[in-house]
Amino acid sequence: MKAENYEVRPAHFDDIPEMCGLLSELFSIESDFRPDSQKQADGLGLLVGDRSGLSAVLVASDGNSVVGMCSVQTLISTAQGGPAGLVEDLIVREDCRGKGIGKKLLSEIIEWCVTKNISRVQFLRDIENLAAMEFYASNGWKDTKLVCMRRLL
Repeated sequence: MKAENYEVRPAHFDDIPEMCGLLSELFSIESDFRPDSQKQADGLGLLVGDRSGLSAVLVASDGNSVVGMCSVQTLISTAQGGPAGLVEDLIVREDCRGKGIGKKLLSEIIEWCVTKNISRVQFLRDIENLAAMEFYASNGWKDTKLVCMRRLL
């Protein structure tokens, strides 16, 4: 099946268990995170239930199951002088990769950002995930000189 055979739509609460499975797959290859289905379900519930208009969660479905997902959240950028988007959790189920689903999800997230007057979109990526780096580069994303740092509270 090609990407056009998959429906991309806003996520529903009923999708959360399958999205947790996708996040488990993603976090198992990212060295900074560990799968925790309860934490992922809690976070997804907040995103899916957000009615502020400041975030979006999209899923790709084959009609029977969720095979991919992508989310974006709005930040305020002083550099841009307005809203910026933070893309999170782009993942396509391993057996469905290479069909254009990730590109389709990312494209629809970008379209959502345009409707919200977001002028810059960014994401964090695992530096060791070479396949992801190649995917993003082939879709017009560029590296920056910025480095992410964090402090857990």
